[in-house]
Amino acid sequence: MVSPAASRTSPSGIRRIVAASLIGTTVEWYDFFLYGSAAALVFNKLFFPTSDPLTGTLIAFITYAIGFLARPLGGVVFGHFGDRVGRKKLLVLSLLLMGGATFAMGLLPTYASIGVGAPVLLTVLRLVQGFALGGEWGGAVLIVSEHGGDRHRGFWASWPQSGAPGGNLLATGVLALLAAVQADAEFLAWGWRVPFLLSGVLVIVGLWIRLSVSESPVFLAAQARAEADAARGAGRRAPVVEVLRRSPRQVLTAIGTRFGENISYYVLTSFLLVYVTSHLGLPKSTALNAVLIGSAVHFAAIPAWGALSDRIGRRPVTLIGSAGMAVWAFAFFALVDSGSFAVITAAVTAGLLLHGAMYGPQAAFISEMFDTEVRYSGASLGSQLASIAAGALAPIIAVELLKDYGSSVPVSLYLCAAAVVTTVTVAVARETRGRDLAVAQAGSRTAAGAAADPAAYGRTGPTTADPA
Repeated sequence: MVSPAASRTSPSGIRRIVAASLIGTTVEWYDFFLYGSAAALVFNKLFFPTSDPLTGTLIAFITYAIGFLARPLGGVVFGHFGDRVGRKKLLVLSLLLMGGATFAMGLLPTYASIGVGAPVLLTVLRLVQGFALGGEWGGAVLIVSEHGGDRHRGFWASWPQSGAPGGNLLATGVLALLAAVQADAEFLAWGWRVPFLLSGVLVIVGLWIRLSVSESPVFLAAQARAEADAARGAGRRAPVVEVLRRSPRQVLTAIGTRFGENISYYVLTSFLLVYVTSHLGLPKSTALNAVLIGSAVHFAAIPAWGALSDRIGRRPVTLIGSAGMAVWAFAFFALVDSGSFAVITAAVTAGLLLHGAMYGPQAAFISEMFDTEVRYSGASLGSQLASIAAGALAPIIAVELLKDYGSSVPVSLYLCAAAVVTTVTVAVARETRGRDLAVAQAGSRTAAGAAADPAAYGRTGPTTADPA
């Protein structure tokens, strides 16, 4: 049997896989972040009208958080089938679901037209978005991680991560452009629909590219092992059950690793829009353009941090970001309070650079924690449970703290505490850099099977083959 490592993807092949994953994740994050920006700028007026602007924004962010609640379910469902039938099929499905829900948002009637039915429909579509994104992240980073070699996995796997700032760049850029060329009345009347309807075009492009990629050789080898198990009469537990039984520490580590990263990102981007417009009374274009510039730098920084993690390890790079964010949490709002566009932009950009240090190595770090048979389920479960505890609540908690105290200091303390959680988690975690994804971890069910039947399981030792 040919070992998975021996059939690793060529340099040109991995670049094609990376391009397909990056474009797909950019489209998915564009759809997801578009809602967050609209919640801060539009939905509070059109779908949740109240006399208090901050209260309306808070309600809009609650529906924003509901999308996160669906993400673990999406992670479990997509992880189960992704570990059973393959990464590629599930990535195509997630893109269709996300794009369809976002396009439909652009066609929704508002509260003024149909009353309470408008926010109900918006919430249902947000749930579909969250379900789709819950399955997207794990598949996108795994298909790159499993195609690439061991030495440069941090760099290659970080590119799908750049889809987050890429999508935010697109979403914020379109909104900023519309805000610049339209009066507020026109934007509220119909202009806000344009970026949602554009999603239909982006999905077509993403599907065309995503359908051209091949399944990873590491997964195909795992599928062959599963078939060999079945032929011998060995039963298979559901992947999510298996990962919770065999790898609970890794799931908790994934949650802790993403905790500070998730909270910091949504405070630096989504909450910033509220803070600048509602608290400082500045034009929305100030925050939108600051996030736009910061996202462009963030997009380029993520692969650089991923490449550095290939040289010095996943943990040291992540710790640079989390420890730095714990300090920057206080400097950030002090700079934003200046009201200067240049200073606000610098504050956002520096914050996103630190976030990139946490986010860049994350794809490889979490992928390397799990065996192939449960990798989609494990990576998705850990990352999406973190999204509920962290990302879903971050804008809500930040808005509520601002509403109650009228100051940014409690928000800074909240952001600092989140960064400390990630710092402690990563400090006690095991380094994973250089792990061969085709080799099962000691003590796992796959490792036991390989020892019992080496011929069926292929190579069980390390490899030096790394064409990527």
